[in-house]
Amino acid sequence: MSENKIGGKKREVVDFGKKVGFFAGKVIAINPTREEYKEVLGMDLKEESKADEYLGESKENNTTLRVSVWLEDVKSKQKFNVTFFLENKPRSNKDGSKQQYINNIGMCSWADDPNNLQEWFTKRDFREAYTGEEDLYTFMRTWLGTLDYRDAETTLSLDWKRLMKGDVRDLKAQIGGEYCTNVLCLAVVKTVSKEGEEEIKEYQGVYNRGFLPEYALKQFNLVDYNKPEVQSALRAKASKDLKPHERFVVQVSDSEHGCKDSYIFKPLMDYNPADFLVASNAAISGDGADY
Repeated sequence: MSENKIGGKKREVVDFGKKVGFFAGKVIAINPTREEYKEVLGMDLKEESKADEYLGESKENNTTLRVSVWLEDVKSKQKFNVTFFLENKPRSNKDGSKQQYINNIGMCSWADDPNNLQEWFTKRDFREAYTGEEDLYTFMRTWLGTLDYRDAETTLSLDWKRLMKGDVRDLKAQIGGEYCTNVLCLAVVKTVSKEGEEEIKEYQGVYNRGFLPEYALKQFNLVDYNKPEVQSALRAKASKDLKPHERFVVQVSDSEHGCKDSYIFKPLMDYNPADFLVASNAAISGDGADY
């Protein structure tokens, strides 16, 4: 009788821990199926998990789509998820006096009337923009970085009706394609303290309103953009006089409209809650802020 044996190489489980800072990310999955979660991301979803369900409905009964982009840090191989939320609702400002428009290379502009849009914008085909499109196209323009956006023949436009049916095949088709590049992303940690609950929860995240080309990382090695005096000097300049990475700093660090999560303008590093005001304030106040 043959002897039963159990053995083999033990599977290595790596816990990277939470991180903050910049990393160069390679897109490896977009709205992965349950099978892709396992085969591409190495994750076994529980039977009751809804991580692979992306369509939904807003409070106003509009169709919504969660676009979940998975990136792999080219150095550490740690995987990060950046999410974009789309809603089948034209985007306007708070008082409804202006409408956002988007052209066929993903550039956006605001106007009270389409006839008042600037000429540089209307040289291309354009339409009303929907909620969430600006952030998604900002990412796409950086990711598909070898496209020549100055060329009149270049287009970067997804079929909105197909998206609102959950069809992201056109996006997924670009993974590993001729136009894609690595994207410099800002890893953040979201701190959540809900009213009535003592526990402070922290989640790994990625800032989803701005991205930079991979080569921009060298700029953050030359200058410490975490210093308040450096940020103040940037804000004193006109936006047109700022370089792309400087505009990114101004946007992220804006006290009113900027990033509310824990972040740092340095290469990727381990997250220490004690080093960040966001986490400390949430832990002390427990004010229910949900970022």
